[in-house]
Amino acid sequence: MGNKVNGNLRSFEIAPSILSADFTRLFEAIRDVREGGATVLHVDVMDGHFVPNITIGLPVVKSLRAATDMTIDTHLMITEPGRYAVEFVKAGADMVSVHVEADVHLQRTLVAIREAGAKAGIAINPGTPLVLLEEAMPYADFILLMSVNPGFGGQKFVPTSLDKLRRLRQMIEDRGLTTRIEIDGGVDASNIAEVCEAGAEIIVAGSAVFGGGRPTEAVRELIDRATVWV
Repeated sequence: MGNKVNGNLRSFEIAPSILSADFTRLFEAIRDVREGGATVLHVDVMDGHFVPNITIGLPVVKSLRAATDMTIDTHLMITEPGRYAVEFVKAGADMVSVHVEADVHLQRTLVAIREAGAKAGIAINPGTPLVLLEEAMPYADFILLMSVNPGFGGQKFVPTSLDKLRRLRQMIEDRGLTTRIEIDGGVDASNIAEVCEAGAEIIVAGSAVFGGGRPTEAVRELIDRATVWV
């Protein structure tokens, strides 16, 4: 799978967010999205402090690791993420992102994630300027651009995220980095092509995948809509 940005072919992946799945049928949900072509499972970890919601933690990540060989992408929406990031790698996460707004020792945390054997990511909220990424960006394997304010699923895509996505892509290219861009929030079949064209490579989708009760077909539709840019 891929999308053309400025004439260059760039691969992209669909990452269903299990926060929107039926937890009584989680194994079936994983099977269904994989059959649809998803390659990544996105796991939202919230502590009720950094964001106004509480979700899952280390035991669920361990269970997911035992249930699938798909890439497990863990998004830490927590205070003091540096205290826990490596523990999520040990639990089985392949990708761990921490918020630039939450970690005062961001570079140290990113290095620790990498040294533990996972891909390190920086997450950034819609209202946070990209300039705050500059110093830590060389230590990140990916940037998670939030296109909604984190804390709850089912929110609408923040329109200014497209321009921010394009500027982030330019920042990465200007620095000669290979950092990938992940986007999370309000992406569905109506806007995924535009999001991919703007430079996103990992597309998180929750309600768009699980909201209609047919996750396999939903993932396939997202892939089909995105590939108009191939």
